[in-house]
Amino acid sequence: MARTTGSIGKETEKRVLKEALTLFAHHGYAAVSMRQIAGKCGIQAGALYNYFPTKQSILHGLMKVHMLDLLAALDAQPLQHNPVMALEAFARFHIRYHIDKPEGVFVAYMELRNLEPEPYSEVMKLRQKYERFLRGILRDGQAKGDFKIDDVPVTTMAIISMMTGVNTWFRYGGRLSVEEIEKIYVNLVLSVVGLEPESLAPRLEGIV
Repeated sequence: MARTTGSIGKETEKRVLKEALTLFAHHGYAAVSMRQIAGKCGIQAGALYNYFPTKQSILHGLMKVHMLDLLAALDAQPLQHNPVMALEAFARFHIRYHIDKPEGVFVAYMELRNLEPEPYSEVMKLRQKYERFLRGILRDGQAKGDFKIDDVPVTTMAIISMMTGVNTWFRYGGRLSVEEIEKIYVNLVLSVVGLEPESLAPRLEGIV
């Protein structure tokens, strides 16, 4: 990703990624130049190439860091062995994790098409790992008769797309709090697999 090492170099890399993320989110990847990124970071354009040889490497770095951080946060979550509880926990995690990262989410999804084949493949493998986690929950719930699902892969993508869409409209200080939005989305996700909120209590009796 980058060529400069050492603590100062790592801090500069982080600053480049942070400023590039904002520029890409507000103006689009294609419209942003390396000179603009360098200017936002307070370094010379020539010096930027010591950290990232191309604009493509910056985009790749942003998406890779986004997915690695997401997977690390997911791995840190407590495991739930009941599929209903696991699906609810995943929905809550996804909303909580993404709602404060609108720029990162926007770039990770909208600029994916601008990655070249090799970095695209690497980022997609990370995304698929995240998707497989949800797919496993859905298959488990389907096998146990808890979920009514016609197609697990399609349902997986539908749930992730629906929840990630919160970043397109949510703003702090609006009509609903994060906690209220989280609850609404959990109920929406559960309804996708054939569960109604009022049906959850008897299902979870003796489990919690």
